[in-house]
Amino acid sequence: MFTARPTGDEPALVATGEFTDPRPHAVVIGSGFGGLAAAVRLGARGYRVTVLEQLDAPGGRAYVHRQDGFVFDAGPTVITAPFLFEELWALAGRRMSDDIDLRPVAPFYRVVFDDGERFEYTGDADSMRAEVARITKDSEPGDVAGYERFLAASEAIYRVGFEALGDEPFDAWTDMAKVLPDLLRLEAYRTVWSLACKHVSDPRLRVVLTFQSLLVGGNPFATTSVYCLIAFLERRWGVHFPMGGTGSLVTGLVGLIEGQGGRVRCDAKVAQICTATIDGGRAASGVLLSDGESLAADVVVSNCDSAWTYRHLLAPEHRRRWTDRRIARARYSMSLFVWYFGTDRRYEDVAHHTILLGPRYRELLGDIFDRKHLAEDFSLYLHRPTATDPSLAPDGCDAFYVLSPVPHLDSGTDWRATAEPYRLAIQKRLEEKLLPGLGDAIVTSRLLTPQDFQDRLSSFRGAAFGLEPVLTQSAWFRPHNRSEEVDRLYLVGAGTHPGAGLPGVLSSARVLDRIVPHADTLRHAKGAA
Repeated sequence: MFTARPTGDEPALVATGEFTDPRPHAVVIGSGFGGLAAAVRLGARGYRVTVLEQLDAPGGRAYVHRQDGFVFDAGPTVITAPFLFEELWALAGRRMSDDIDLRPVAPFYRVVFDDGERFEYTGDADSMRAEVARITKDSEPGDVAGYERFLAASEAIYRVGFEALGDEPFDAWTDMAKVLPDLLRLEAYRTVWSLACKHVSDPRLRVVLTFQSLLVGGNPFATTSVYCLIAFLERRWGVHFPMGGTGSLVTGLVGLIEGQGGRVRCDAKVAQICTATIDGGRAASGVLLSDGESLAADVVVSNCDSAWTYRHLLAPEHRRRWTDRRIARARYSMSLFVWYFGTDRRYEDVAHHTILLGPRYRELLGDIFDRKHLAEDFSLYLHRPTATDPSLAPDGCDAFYVLSPVPHLDSGTDWRATAEPYRLAIQKRLEEKLLPGLGDAIVTSRLLTPQDFQDRLSSFRGAAFGLEPVLTQSAWFRPHNRSEEVDRLYLVGAGTHPGAGLPGVLSSARVLDRIVPHADTLRHAKGAA
């Protein structure tokens, strides 16, 4: 391992790894799913990997809270592309099924409208046609055929947007130019909402076909229709849940990394990405931790929020494209208000995933994304993992989390004062619509606010999904997986290509196989030097 020779005020880096291990060293900042997947892939490519996590346990947004006998997955709960996880286990020489018990979830989602009407969203083609026919029977004719056309459009987008381009680096504008004809043919210039409206006319069905973009931080009225691929992705691969919660996937990935000879260090907050002159150019050479410890590295991968990475971890003099001004002017996703709670009774008629819609849809999203106004009404996602895995709560109890999309911190909301009144309003809504007697049944509770996304999870402006996935902030226009600023720095996670959601962040790690040199290449180059 080399010792970097920095210039200016940057700290000297020292090799702190195992001196008997000759493998080049990769440092991964953050242990979210993108960082853990990157670490497994780097380990398979011959690197000694150190993952640095600022929290006291791995997972990042997929952190696990355990309290009063309940287990709460903090973040991702919908597994839609299990083959991406299976790939990681195969790279480590194992079978995922040996470590993870993945169960299909049915229905995928239960959508509950404000008037009480329900839609069972499943992966069964006949059932979906029947549901579409039922919910649109009083509307304009032809919505079953229109739904089929929408699904065909979704599949076409999936074939290009996910299979062909999901792990394309998009290093140069010419990469974008090459796919422009395909994007035009697939009508990527449309929004998610616009594409749904092209095919179906019933207003409720339009909502059913567009809410998924909110699960990746996008406003369906502004997000590129490329994200309509989610509909076919779910149909093709299903929706799943791992027994033990999504935290079991985190534990399994950490085990893979350690089995490759890598290491995951918690309570290790990175304060700075250090650079040095390497091979005649400016390159990442390691990291400085907040406690003053420095680690030298041959490559650095940031799974931290991309805006946070550039704004807070890389010095301004090393940033030509992602300047403070550009970061400030970019558009960011909404944030989330999440309430985790456990009850001393079970609600057997509540599905694993429920979308509880409020009285407004377009107007509410305008408040959240455009006006940055915390509205009095809300639409909610209710997660009841004990519908699939009762072991996540004590006997006879249920574990829940309810998520409300809210504006990021540009709204100016004082969440210290607002959190509890907002939680009580959500509790009242749930009690009226889904969970009778909820107030008397709650035995444990905790909150996550936009302020926590910024202060605890290092999300710029508290945006839960990084940059908003509009067309002008997608693919080449998004922060690149291979940093445009310095060599040997790479980005994975929601804030880089291809975007948020578990398939997106796992695919961002997939991109590394194309752009990070194999460890043997670096070893031979250093030996020749």
